[in-house]
Amino acid sequence: MPLLDRDGVQLYYEVHGAGPTVLLTHGYSATSAMWKPNLAALAQHYRVIVWDMRGHGQSDSPPDPAAYSEEATVGDMVALLDIQGVRQAVIGGLSLGGYMSLAFHLAHPDRVRALMLFDTGPGYKNDEARAGWNRRAEETARAFETRGLAALGRSAEVVASSHRSAQGLAHAARGMLAQRDARVISTLEAIRVPTLVLAGAKDEPFLAATEYMARKIPGATKVIIPDAGHAANLDQPEAFNRAVLAFLQRVSAGTV
Repeated sequence: MPLLDRDGVQLYYEVHGAGPTVLLTHGYSATSAMWKPNLAALAQHYRVIVWDMRGHGQSDSPPDPAAYSEEATVGDMVALLDIQGVRQAVIGGLSLGGYMSLAFHLAHPDRVRALMLFDTGPGYKNDEARAGWNRRAEETARAFETRGLAALGRSAEVVASSHRSAQGLAHAARGMLAQRDARVISTLEAIRVPTLVLAGAKDEPFLAATEYMARKIPGATKVIIPDAGHAANLDQPEAFNRAVLAFLQRVSAGTV
């Protein structure tokens, strides 16, 4: 089982296939297992790295709440590329993983060949809206602390995953899911790499964010997957794989 040591925090990861590198990050309370229906198709042409964020799945859940943050997550992503000797990669993710992909680009734009943002949002410019999101994150954290792993929902990406620590998920909700400012959303118009913005047609809470990102990011490619919800890659894996591969082929060809 491959593990990356990040200052004593062991992070689980997998590498599939060969070719240009794609780093995929899962959503909150999911794990790398959510990408299983997509790996065979993508790994035919690309080296695909998937991993469990700290507090999730087979990765460690450090007891210190300060160990969970956007900065720590972006640092974990950098370390995953470094351990594979990868200077530049396509960075993508779903939901929280998509937001962290945007945060990665903000911190390390030179290491991003392209972005893939699935069923996600860029955060909030409005302080009140951000505060509402953070209240829900705190409620989620408390649910894990009071109910344990029984607080996990039944969404497709969650059902596909398994976890070891409810407290780790609580810490991740407060430190990684909650947001502090508008840094990420305020820089969408400055993105200069090819970007795929994709969502399931039934993922109503994220359709407006998908449209906003597609409009703000210069030259972005927008794809809406019919008959799919928040986990478009699981609900309609064949359509998802076709859309992602078509985008990646255009990236490789330099036509996007």
